Amino acid sequence: MKTPVTVLGLGAMGTALARAFLSAGHPVTVWNRTPGRSPELDALGAGRAASAAAAVAASPLVVVCLLVDATVRSTLDGVDLGGKTVVNLTNSTPEQARETAALLGAAEYLDGGIMAVPAMIGGPAAFIFYSGSAAAFEQHRDALEALARPEYVGADPGLAALYDIALLTGMYGVFAGATHALALAGSEQLAAGPFTERFLLPWLTAMLTSLPRIAKDLDGPRSETAGSNLAMQSAAYDNLIDTSVAQGIDPSLMEPMGELLRKAVAAGYGDADLAALVGVLRTAAG
Repeated sequence: MKTPVTVLGLGAMGTALARAFLSAGHPVTVWNRTPGRSPELDALGAGRAASAAAAVAASPLVVVCLLVDATVRSTLDGVDLGGKTVVNLTNSTPEQARETAALLGAAEYLDGGIMAVPAMIGGPAAFIFYSGSAAAFEQHRDALEALARPEYVGADPGLAALYDIALLTGMYGVFAGATHALALAGSEQLAAGPFTERFLLPWLTAMLTSLPRIAKDLDGPRSETAGSNLAMQSAAYDNLIDTSVAQGIDPSLMEPMGELLRKAVAAGYGDADLAALVGVLRTAAG
């Protein structure tokens, strides 16, 4: 018999998690603050608990997917977690994850960062970061594989959230630039579909191939500048802003990068490559 699992929270993601566990043959108990949510899970064999405490009591593995970390704490406040493994897949900050791990000290705790949308859960492209108890991860790895490829990143409970947030910032940065590009193209009534398929997507894909070289520069001796140095990029960047304004496009998505380039040049990195911007960001944060 496969490990029984409890899923707390039946939003879109929690429902997808419960469905994936059921599809993999795990006995599943579900609970949601609003009763009756996701009735399709009943037909798939899920059992419903009347309270969070009853749901936790039903399974050794408790997967939590609620709206915010504060809801996780209030939901589990006063619940007997002795002998349980709690896997918190609620989006959080590293510090929130560490605080929750400390508050739930009676349980083996894993924090997780889901790198997927609900429709991807159970599919080959999805993966989930986990951090916290290594013993709990190894004990329940097989069950967690029903959701997505599991990636254990360390004993510090905050690391999964850090990986998660880091990847999300990369995604939103790319989408910010793409959104602005589509707005510019649309300012002259260019069709978004052909513009994206023929030019925008191939261009972004080609440019992203430089990321391994940037990472190599950050991890070791810096290589010679490959392409345009920061001084040249900073000087040309004003054209991006000026064109946006002239075309009636709000430049607010693009202005921070121009400011960062100017800071890098002022700090003496004019002859450097994009990798130098990481150090400028760290200096500003420090």
